[in-house]
Amino acid sequence: MANLKEIRGRITSISSTMQITRAMKMVSAAKLKKAQDAIVMLRPYSEKLQEIIQNVNSSSDPDQISVYAQKREVKRILFIAVTSNRGLAGAFNSSIVKELNIQFRDQSQYEIEVLTIGKKAFDAVRKTRTVYSNESAVFDNLNFDTVSHVTEGVMNSFKEGKFDEVYLIYNKFVNAATQEVTTEQLLPISMAEKAEETQVETDYIFEPNRNEILDNLIPKAIKTQVFKAVLDSVASEHGARMTAMHKATDNAQELKNDLVIFYNKARQAAITNEILEIVSGAEALKNS
Repeated sequence: MANLKEIRGRITSISSTMQITRAMKMVSAAKLKKAQDAIVMLRPYSEKLQEIIQNVNSSSDPDQISVYAQKREVKRILFIAVTSNRGLAGAFNSSIVKELNIQFRDQSQYEIEVLTIGKKAFDAVRKTRTVYSNESAVFDNLNFDTVSHVTEGVMNSFKEGKFDEVYLIYNKFVNAATQEVTTEQLLPISMAEKAEETQVETDYIFEPNRNEILDNLIPKAIKTQVFKAVLDSVASEHGARMTAMHKATDNAQELKNDLVIFYNKARQAAITNEILEIVSGAEALKNS
């Protein structure tokens, strides 16, 4: 019976775990809707902003290129790695760390530093890499201004020549079950070449002038790109956690069912043995 007691304890423990994983799945599903709405609304704005910059730049003076678009010899690179502050989200965080390690290997000839947004990225690199800054606190009050403050520091460092290139590594949200690990160049920004003669040029009236408009739009576009990456990561996190908790609940249910069957068989065997002992004892008394 001691064995049966142990099995009952395991069944009870698994049932408690199922309640936790089921609750976490429901919480992530509720948060996913809000996060998904936020990224879906931001993407068209970000894409249109990039389009405007490309159109304005196509006819601007090439000698007056933005400081954020200037390409120089690459010696120092900054990677901005976006993960979460919590785990239990499947491969959501580990995939970013894996991509970061690939970049370290491929860009090993350069000086590399990492800006981490998310405790999981910080914990993964703090002992082996140079951490430029840990900005995991942005998730405590996530909004455009909070992320912009972080982005401004990166932009100033690039402007001062501390870094020659800056890259974003994050999970792009596709749907609740799918997240794509994405590496984007943040700085220097990619500026389109002059419009080809075969293309139809849009007739704009610029006020005050093209270059001044670019000086205002480009910093906003950079900040929006980082904010979009963070929102993508948040939506991906909730989707990954919801999927992971769903699978965990199913696995727990399967394990519980197997234990219940095993428990019933063991209990039936124990009862049968007790009956046999009673019958054997009765027969012994008759024969005595």
